Formats: sequence, structure tokens, C-alpha cells
Amino acid sequence: MSHPMRTVSEAVGAVPACRCIFLLLPTFSPLDLSSAVAALEAANSYGGTARYAWRVVSGDGLAVTAPNGLRVAVDGGLPELARGDMVFVCGGQGVEPGIPLKVLGWLRKAQRMGLVMAALGGGVMALARAGLLSGRQASAHWAQRATLAEMHPDVEVRTSLFTVEGKLITCAGGTATADMMLDLIADRHGSDVATAAADLMVCSAARKGSQDQTVSEFGRTGVRHEKLAAALSLMRSNLEEPLTPGRIAGLVGLSVRQLERLFSKYLQTTPKVYYTRLRLDYARSLLLQTNMRIIDIALASGFNSQTHFAKVYRRYSGKPPHQERPF
Repeated sequence: MSHPMRTVSEAVGAVPACRCIFLLLPTFSPLDLSSAVAALEAANSYGGTARYAWRVVSGDGLAVTAPNGLRVAVDGGLPELARGDMVFVCGGQGVEPGIPLKVLGWLRKAQRMGLVMAALGGGVMALARAGLLSGRQASAHWAQRATLAEMHPDVEVRTSLFTVEGKLITCAGGTATADMMLDLIADRHGSDVATAAADLMVCSAARKGSQDQTVSEFGRTGVRHEKLAAALSLMRSNLEEPLTPGRIAGLVGLSVRQLERLFSKYLQTTPKVYYTRLRLDYARSLLLQTNMRIIDIALASGFNSQTHFAKVYRRYSGKPPHQERPF
């Protein structure tokens, strides 16, 4: 994968107003990188002004291969930072291997210098490991929210597309990267530039950062019953300490029998079975994305013992929990 470097700057002979440094982690998402660079290039095309230049780097200065096999050449290793730089940390949805201390130190230096820093997708894990998100709100991809919350309880994990906290920006990644970049461009250069960039990207309506990443319970399950949707939402919000069917029914204004009928009619299952699947899905995400002990994963997903968890999990997935781990 090639990436344009300073093309507009060279064409107009201007000094760019901002250098954007894209740090690629081993699990980076090519979609995040290409979306972000496309937005910068589109902003540069408005009025022929070189507002941005960009540099793609890795921790060791070597090319990086994304999980999908796409190999990306980089411009070098970690550069010396300068005032006015913006740093974009590109991660992915997979398990992030150990991040070298020099990378974490470089990120901490960027924060001390007061630079704008943005985490794209799994890049949020790097900022959290560097201690830059302690006591802050952060957006994370829905598939990584559980991991971030369990590994960094001092971070307030949000379900929004992206979160701006001063000079720290966290983004869920995917198509939300384009939304975040257009918001950043609008903040720095005005809505005219951002609108022109959106038009070039054929992005007719950039979403606000506060918008939720995933569809509602209605859209997720096809259910059009408000009380059942409310019950499903309660289940998703209470995985570590599961609510009883009676408690859920009472909170949504139904009897247990009425709740069971709704689950049978719309989802062809029972509240207990559906709830257990949610908790096991959550446990699986922790097994795949963290190095948490299995007993801790069992407790985090609402099981009181590792033995019971292992038995239920094996029935669910066909393998014991320890065989689910990729490492």
C-alpha cells in the first residue's frame, strides 16, 4: 500500500501548516489509515492550500503488515516531535502485542509537549497503556470496549463514535475515522473546508462524535417491541452481576410470564438462555483480547466459579476456555 507524501505541498511550494504523524501498530486497520489520509488530502485540495503534510512511521522503522495481509511501507521510525505536530496512533480490533517501551515513551513525550493526539480504533489501547487516558473518557470500538474497561478501570469507556477531551481524541475506527477527521478539519479550518473535503470523499453527512457506534436493539435484533428491547438493553448492561428474570421483568413493567412469552415470540428462546449467550460472548472477547486469568474472566462475565464457567463455555463453543486463547 502506498501513501501520498507532501504531494500538494510540492505542487504549490508551500510550507504545510501541520505535520500529521501516523504511527502504525502491528494490528493497524488499513481502513483507518486510508480514511484519515484521504480526509487530509481532501482538505488540502480546497483552495490549493497545503494545510497538512503526513508521515507514516512504525516503532522500529520497518514496514508493517496488517492482519489482512496488506503490507505498508513506512517513512521511517519514530521521528523527533515538533510543536504543532499531530500524532495519530493506528491500531485494530485484534489482540495488540506488547508495545515497546520506546513507543510508550514517545507517546508520553507527545502529550507533555501538548500535541494533539488521536487514537484510531485499537490505538486507544496504546494510549491507555501509556497512562494517557487515566481519569478520562475514551471511545473504543464496540468489540474492544470490554477489554479496555477490564484492563484499564480508570478509563471511562464510551460507546460513541469518537470523543474529544482537550487535545486527546479517541475514535472507534472504521468509518468513524472519516467522521472524526472531518470534525477535526472543521475545528481547525472551518466548516467550508470540512464540507468541501466531505464532498470530495462523497461523505454526504458526517456523523457527530456523540452518536452511538452500533444500532439500537430494534435494529440489532429486528425486534419492534419497546419493552423487550429495554429488557435486552438491561441484560447487555449487567453482565458481571446478572439480573434475575424477575428483576428484569419488574424494571420494564412486565411479569416474568409476559417476559418469557416475548422472548419466545420474537427471539425463539428463553430469557435465561439469551442472557447466558450474551455473557459467554463477552467472556470470549476477553479470552481473545486480554491475558486476564480465566477465573477473572469467569467472574467478569457473571459466573461464580471457574469450574462452572468452563463447563458452560465448553458446551457453548465446543472447546474449553484455555483453548480459545490465541497466545
